[in-house]
Amino acid sequence: MLTLILIGLLGGLITAVSPCILPVLPVVFLAGGPGNESPPPSTAAGRKPAGPRPEGELLVEAPRVAPSGLHRNRRPYAVVAGLVLSFSFFTLLGVTLISALGLPQDILRYIGLSLLVLIGLGLIFPPVERLLEKPFARIPQRQVNKEGSAFVLGLGLGLLYVPCAGPVLAAITVAGARGEINADIVALTLSFAVGTAIPLLVFALAGRQVTERVAAFRTRARKLRIAAGLLMIVLAFALAFDATTALQKALPNYTAAAQKKVEDNETARQKLSGLYDDSNKDLGRCEDGVNELRSCGTAPPLAGIAAWLNTPGGAPVDMTSLRGRVVLIDFWTYSCINCQRSLPHIEAWDRAYRDKGLTVIGVHSPEFAFEKDAGNVADQARKLGVTYPVALDNDLDTWNNFRNRFWPAKYLVDAQGTVRYFTFGEGRYAQTETLIRDLLKQADPTVQLPPATGQGNDDLTEGRTPETYLSTGRIRGYTGTPELTKDKAATYAFPADGVPLGRLSLAGTWTTGYEQFTAGPDARLAFTYRAKNANLVLAGEGTVTVLIDGKQTKTLQIHGAPTLYRLTDDDTARQAGLELRFTPGLQAFAFTFG
Repeated sequence: MLTLILIGLLGGLITAVSPCILPVLPVVFLAGGPGNESPPPSTAAGRKPAGPRPEGELLVEAPRVAPSGLHRNRRPYAVVAGLVLSFSFFTLLGVTLISALGLPQDILRYIGLSLLVLIGLGLIFPPVERLLEKPFARIPQRQVNKEGSAFVLGLGLGLLYVPCAGPVLAAITVAGARGEINADIVALTLSFAVGTAIPLLVFALAGRQVTERVAAFRTRARKLRIAAGLLMIVLAFALAFDATTALQKALPNYTAAAQKKVEDNETARQKLSGLYDDSNKDLGRCEDGVNELRSCGTAPPLAGIAAWLNTPGGAPVDMTSLRGRVVLIDFWTYSCINCQRSLPHIEAWDRAYRDKGLTVIGVHSPEFAFEKDAGNVADQARKLGVTYPVALDNDLDTWNNFRNRFWPAKYLVDAQGTVRYFTFGEGRYAQTETLIRDLLKQADPTVQLPPATGQGNDDLTEGRTPETYLSTGRIRGYTGTPELTKDKAATYAFPADGVPLGRLSLAGTWTTGYEQFTAGPDARLAFTYRAKNANLVLAGEGTVTVLIDGKQTKTLQIHGAPTLYRLTDDDTARQAGLELRFTPGLQAFAFTFG
């Protein structure tokens, strides 16, 4: 757990200085400064000032004086404490609470925006601030109630705090969405939140120092409070209408390299991939893609399989019955282009080595609901040339047994039932085949193997745009106005300054949901990508018109259940602006690029 905590802490530190959090920094800076307005000098001993109180001056009980003679302003700590608390709690439990209470998906965001506006009004109008601090008045610690509005501000910022997502934040978010929360997930979340809090606290403390030491700020405290309040209100509206995106897009992702080094190294991958299930820990002893055979523990059972394809009478396959044979288990799903590119290699190995002691099992673990349909899987497997046994792992039980978190993923099991090697993603085909041959020779030293199939590594496109889901829960790189509204028809517009590389945008009417986006009147989609080819999983009845860099290239006829359609196909990788125009009713699920 200590390693996991360190990964979370470092990931949080990097995230807190990333471009994504820049919009909240001015608020954090100013929030650490002016608190309740100081009483006049005549109240230093706790007495009420003689005569009428000047208009606009806040009368409060005189603060206790510290030995140094100065009242210690704890607002920076209150703001950051509130942010850490709300960010951690609602990242893990927000989805569960919203679903249990039947609330709108955007309710937390609306609460955060409302709190930001209220705090801004409180800084401008002291009576509003007194109302916000009233709930904290009964707390025994004398200073807590004085910083109540700052703590509420932190709570609101935590609901609006959207740091750049990396593997650590992705693991936390997925665990929270699935309700798979354990001690490791909680430790990772808290360490990540503390990591993000440290730079923010430094920034807030700097704001406190400036407002306390610079004479211009001390003599204009009232004006500074009003300016801070106006800034918070402006930020709330900017976040509501996505006006901060332009700033974030204009800046380079200067923390990307550091984030990848900390969160995406071998140790971090291994730790993060094992968060969701305590079983089969021996699999964690092995590393992804190591060019040698290792002992990674006994192969877990193929459990929770809904149906079997390509077996006699649909009979199940038991791993224990395969002792004496080498087994290749391939986790895949049929709409995944990465999986589809790896299938020819697996099919070639099946043909070459099936009679030499190799059994290939495809474990079909779906990403989308439509991929749970046995008819759809059987039809696509037939089209893709898959003739070896396929297990429909619809509830992801086998996926979890193998502690898997990737599509595609390949596991080699020796003749004694021990996992000896695994590799995630595309590539390493020649390496994998070499290890298959080694295991076959270990199982039967007398075996006569045919020549290697020559299935070498694909030349994967450098900088290729990654797979992108059209899902309100998993989409990345969306730009445009307004923000996506789950399960409700809305009218969208492309950004005026175009769609940057790796981002997509909507125009016209769309109904966006967790599983797919459904086109309405004048539905269009723009995506600037880099790859040789672009593909999209589509379903329904209608047409999709494809434009590349503004020129129409083809019209696709869409018919029936979800399947993959090729949008573009070039000889070499290139950057291009893709625009798609849909007839109403069509459903779009996921982009993949080759």
